[in-house]
Amino acid sequence: MKAGIAREALDGERRVAATPETVKQLAGLGLTVEVESGAGLAAGHSDDDYRQAGASLVQSLDLGMLDVYCHVRPMEPSTAGALRPGSVTVGLGSPSSELPTVRALAAGGITSFALELVPRISRAQSMDALTSQALVAGYRCVLEAAMRLPRFFPLYMTAAGTIPPARVLVLGAGVAGLQAIGTAKRLGARVSANDIRPASADEVASMGGTFIKLDLETAEASGGYARELSADRGALQRALLTPHVAQADVLITTAAVPGRRAPLLVSREMVQGMRPGSVVVDLAAESGGNVEGSIPGQDIPIPTGDGQGVVTLVGIKDPASAMPADASRLYAKNVANLLTLMTRDGVVSPDFDDEVVAGTCLTHNGEVRHAPTAEALAALAGDTALGVAPSGRPQPGPEGVR
Repeated sequence: MKAGIAREALDGERRVAATPETVKQLAGLGLTVEVESGAGLAAGHSDDDYRQAGASLVQSLDLGMLDVYCHVRPMEPSTAGALRPGSVTVGLGSPSSELPTVRALAAGGITSFALELVPRISRAQSMDALTSQALVAGYRCVLEAAMRLPRFFPLYMTAAGTIPPARVLVLGAGVAGLQAIGTAKRLGARVSANDIRPASADEVASMGGTFIKLDLETAEASGGYARELSADRGALQRALLTPHVAQADVLITTAAVPGRRAPLLVSREMVQGMRPGSVVVDLAAESGGNVEGSIPGQDIPIPTGDGQGVVTLVGIKDPASAMPADASRLYAKNVANLLTLMTRDGVVSPDFDDEVVAGTCLTHNGEVRHAPTAEALAALAGDTALGVAPSGRPQPGPEGVR
């Protein structure tokens, strides 16, 4: 079977779905691998690197001749429509926001796997792209904050005086938040954090942070995800967080509810209450933002309440793509490990009795197998032609920052 590795077309996307290392892994499964010329350049991999790993280089993939199509960003409907019926795709699908593509995949008889849907179980950790990319994002957002903060992160005791450590507050203690805590701690900051899930307290402590406990109901959904708070509880949460935000030199927000708009954790007034020169980094800016007024890819100066300075509000965009070498190293292993699970004797043949395979599958045999996405399509168009294959297993929401 022939597997194709796409050169990502979206402007700013620098990751690649296979590295020379994973090309060897796929070839070892008995697959023939084709890579679009230039696909790995931004991630540090030349065409010759792929050739030496056993791949064939092509100027453009012939989608109709592929058995397996590997990608990073969600496909365009036109790409899905060009694939041959029965072929397999593996990549990020963002099903809740890419419904036309999902419809095209189902209509074309494509068996598609969306890596956002990988079940959160121990056996699937090596295939969990949300987790691997959240790790990169959490690390990156701390570096972005450190570059903008007009002071040191660590404590320094010098002959000229003592410089106290910066105070960093992280809201959201999923994978990205925990990585942000650990990175800020390694840079020498004094780090505190909050999350609405009760299990997060021990995880924050394990990374060297201090957990801020609020007098607020816990909110944890199945699979360890956060559950969205009601409007009044959200307002109470912001009120309780206000004094902690005011004390921080750096605020990093990473909270998300899978398949939904990011929760609003910080109002403009809360940002204005911070000290002049403080920095706010909103990792959820692309999914609606945890901080009022954040815009993906932009730095916004927010005047402080006393009018004596500004707070810099950073809307993070494509954080994993900003570190394409290691982000691709991790992502490509996620792709290759899922394909390894489904391949026998050189043939990719998904076993839908396997909970990882079934849980990750988005479309198969003309059906949308991910129930929330099928329901969203039906609600959007009143379309009952696309079936929903019963899996008998709980399914996670489409996507979110972990």
